[in-house]
Amino acid sequence: MTIDIREIRDRLPQEIVALESEARREGYQHITRLIQEWSAGETRFEHDGERLFGAYVGETLAGIGGMTVEHDVAGALRMRRFYVHPAMRRYRVGRTIALALLDHARSFCSIVTVHAGNDDAAKFWESLGFQPRGRDGHSHVFEL
Repeated sequence: MTIDIREIRDRLPQEIVALESEARREGYQHITRLIQEWSAGETRFEHDGERLFGAYVGETLAGIGGMTVEHDVAGALRMRRFYVHPAMRRYRVGRTIALALLDHARSFCSIVTVHAGNDDAAKFWESLGFQPRGRDGHSHVFEL
């Protein structure tokens, strides 16, 4: 399976609706917040170092993830709005998005933070090298 990482810039892809539906079904609201914040112009992933990536398998949006400036930690970026469609999990979609973002972050910062919302997410981030260090609204830190 080929995973194609695409930067999302001017508008959210139409396929985000399907991801939002799945996320809500699982009890997650962060993709709904992504859509709301994007529509309101609050968060567009357009400041220095910020990015929003979509992972596509064929023409299907399999997952999404972004990074914004971490205001609580000087010189850091924060992973956020990560979600992978349940049918695409265990195919390294999330890992591919995260590694692309970490590679991008190397040019902009030395620290990346994330708030793992549950134990499975914590295990995922730790498998990538994030260290548990909860404070300032984040649960894990990755030193580049």
